[in-house]
Order: sequence, then structure tokens, then C-alpha cells
Amino acid sequence: MNDLLGVVDWSRAQFALTAMYHWLFVPLTIGLSLLVAVMETIYVRTGDTKWKGITKFWMTLFGINFACGVATGIILEFEFGTNWSNYSWFVGDIFGAPLAIEGIVAFFMEATFVAVMFFGWNKVSRLFHLTATWMTAIGVSLSALWILVANAWMQNPVGMQFDPEQMRNVMDNFTEVAFNSVAMNKFFHAVFSGWVLAAVFVIGVSSWLLWRKSNVDVARKSIRLASWFGLAGMLLTLWTGDGSAVEVARVQPMKLAAMEGLYDGQVGQSLVAVGFVNPDKKPGDDLEAIKGEISIPYGLSILANHDPNTFVPGINDLIEGRTITADGDTVYGDSYAERIARGKQAREALAAYAKAKAAGDTQAMDAAKIEVMNNFRYFGYGYFDKAEEAVPPVALTFYAFRVMVMAGGYLMLLFIVMLFVCYRRTAVLEKPWLHWVGIISIPIVWICSQAGWVVAEVGRQPWVIQNLMPTRAAISDVTTGSVQLTFWIFAVLFTMLLAAEISIMLRYIYKASKNNIEQPE
Repeated sequence: MNDLLGVVDWSRAQFALTAMYHWLFVPLTIGLSLLVAVMETIYVRTGDTKWKGITKFWMTLFGINFACGVATGIILEFEFGTNWSNYSWFVGDIFGAPLAIEGIVAFFMEATFVAVMFFGWNKVSRLFHLTATWMTAIGVSLSALWILVANAWMQNPVGMQFDPEQMRNVMDNFTEVAFNSVAMNKFFHAVFSGWVLAAVFVIGVSSWLLWRKSNVDVARKSIRLASWFGLAGMLLTLWTGDGSAVEVARVQPMKLAAMEGLYDGQVGQSLVAVGFVNPDKKPGDDLEAIKGEISIPYGLSILANHDPNTFVPGINDLIEGRTITADGDTVYGDSYAERIARGKQAREALAAYAKAKAAGDTQAMDAAKIEVMNNFRYFGYGYFDKAEEAVPPVALTFYAFRVMVMAGGYLMLLFIVMLFVCYRRTAVLEKPWLHWVGIISIPIVWICSQAGWVVAEVGRQPWVIQNLMPTRAAISDVTTGSVQLTFWIFAVLFTMLLAAEISIMLRYIYKASKNNIEQPE
């Protein structure tokens, strides 16, 4: 049992390591590809060769980042087979479909047009080259779409049916999987946040150019365009974030409770603005959940339901199956204890089905199948022994959410200040303090982006598929030692890859800063 838990923990750590390194590259690829396409559109429409030079400068940085993102993404997908083979068997027919579409359609689309984008200058017409750049940007976003469709299905499994004969889930409605409401919110939220990250990256690099007093006109133009781009991205990110909160409240209420450190909900639930999670707090005890709390009245009810007078359940409420109606009546549904019992019934019935099948007893098979399907919605709970095992890490989810929100607020202010300076106080663009604000904002936007993924993925633990398969049931039959070994190998390789990317980018930026970027070759 200890080795099993070790394999689970190390497999989770390895996947988290790979995913977080991969997500260092993805949002910049998403946002910068579109921003470069906008820059080239300005060049084609105006005929101003200065914009061609600006486009080529940022396009090269996009290319460096794109290559690194591909390397980590391939390893991430391989890990489903090496470390999570039970998961791949259980839902491979469903989860594999979006990944296959991403590889066959989106990735090949990117690979085809990215070659023209980088090597087609002065070899194809301006319009054809611009089309290739836009198709690359669209391909990048489509790639993100299918990856996020797969991820969203894990958060809200729809469009499938369990087949006891195969002992696995099979897709019965591709439309439901592809247009899962959770997927749509996640996709647009990820894409728009990628716009924000790319905009901050451009502002930060341009600020360094201004600080060096190099290519000042390029830096000014880039900051102005990136600030508009980033502000649009931030406003749209807030809009999609609101939609995501509603979806989380609907399909993953335990995640929402963990985000707020909420144990006992109420009608007109407040939102914690500032506070510290009590590390000793456990479900069902009388300890204070949040210390030093400063709250926004009715905030969580508005965030979750767009209605200040609605009930938002906490961790204890969900465990007990308790809710409060609009009339103020307390109603009890399935408690976690009942879900665990029904989940165990489903697992036992599935074992009985397999035994009856081996014996050729069709009558017993039919009876067992009915039992399985009647309780399958709580199948995953059957792996738990007590309700507390279904509660995610509260502190990490709580703090990551606040880091994301505070960093997002800072970035919104950054875009507004930069636009004000660009149009109203142009002399301030020469101030070193503003240059350093732009430069320091680069790590802040990445922290914001990573914190968002921590909320999304840690907040749904212990599930790999919400309500159907906990993480402990999804792993491969491997040893702890083998996973530890590959973890450290990947840690070294990914760190080297990141260091190489940063080094190559810095060298290119430094070299370009010594020349006239506006004069393309």
C-alpha cells in the first residue's frame, strides 16, 4: 500500500512538473502568434517596411518559444501511457479523440504554415505570407482548443456511456464532448490569458530596449500595440473567468469550496478578500477556517450564481449532502458516505459481472449490469474509505486563487498605465522606473498564469476524472523507483530546456538591440 501511494504521489509530481514547464511556453505561443499576425497585417496594409522589421523581430522570439513548447508537449502526452495506463484504458476512447484531432489537424496545420511564416519572406507574395502567419496563429489556438476539450472532459465527463462488457467508457456523443460548456469556458479563458501574457512579454522586452536607449521607436510602437492587445485580453479573461466560476459552482462545487476555504456555506455567501487558512482545520470540527478574514459581502454568491441571495455550499455541506433552498428550507441529498457506499456497490457489481461472464451466466450478467449502471455516477467514490479523502488540498487552492486574482489586478493596472503614458504622458516612457516596472512584470504574468492552472488542477483532486476515477486508481503498474528516476531526469532536462530558451532569447534580443530592428534583411 505504501508503494502504491508512493507511485501515485510521484506520478502526480512528474505530470505536474511536465505540465507546469509546458505551460511556461504555451500561453506565450498562443498570444505572441496572434500579436505577430496583427503586426504583419499592419505592415501589409500600410506598406511600411518598419513594421516588417518589427514583425520579424517578435516572430523570431515566437519561433524560439514554439519549438520548446512542442518538446514538452510531446512528453506530456506520452506520460498518459507510461504513468497513467489505467486511466488511458478506462477512458481512452473519449480522451484520445480530441488529442488525435489536435495532432492530425491542428498540429499539422501549425507545422505546415509555420515553415512558410519563417522561411517564406521575399519568396512568396505579401498576402500569401500574411495568410500563413494568420493560419499559424489559428492553428495554435485550435491546438489549444482540443487539448482543453480533453482536459475539460476530465473535469466534467459528458457524452459517454460505460460498457461493462469492455470494462471501460465509450463515447456516445462527440458533440457533447467537443462543446462541453466547461471546455468552451476553459478554451477562451486560456486563449485570452495567453494574449495577456504575450502582451506583458512584449511590454517587458520593449521596456528593456527603452532602458538601453536602443530601437526606441520600435519599443514605443510595440508597447502601444501590446497594451491595447493586453487590455482587450484582460477584459475578456475576466469575462471568461466569470463564466468559469459559474461552471465550477455547477459541476465541481468542492473545488469552489476549497478555493474559498469555505466549510459551512450560507445564503448570501461572502467572498474572502484577505485571509489565512487555518492549517489545523478539518471537515466537521469547530475550528475557525480562515484567520484574519476580510470579506466582500455576498461576493461568492454573486460569483457562483450571479445572484446575491443564493446558497453556496461549503465542504461540510457537500460531505453531508446539505443545501438550502430559495425559501430557506434545508434539504439533504446524497451525502459523501452514501456516495461511497453506492460506489462500492458499483465496483462489487462490476466484479460480479466479470465473474458471471466467465461462467457464461447471462442472467447474472444482466442483473449485475443493472446494478452497475444504477450506481455508476458514483463509481469513483467506491475507492474511498471516508469522506475526507474526497476533499482537495484547501490551502494550496485557496492561496493560488488569490495569487492569480492579485496578479491579474496588477496586470490590468499595468495596461491602463502604459496606455495612459503612451497617449498622454509620452515623456514618462523615458523614465527608468517605468522601464523596470515593465521588465519586472514579465515574471509576474507567468506567476499569474501558473497559479491559474494550480487552481484548476489541484482544486479537482483527488479526481483524475470527476466522480468517476480518483488519481490512485489511474496509475500504471510501475515501481516508485522508476517514476522517481524519470522525474529527476525530466526535471533536469526541462530545466536545461528552459535555461536554453531564456539564453537564446536574451542573446537574440541583445544582438538585435545593437542593430536597427526596423531595417529588415
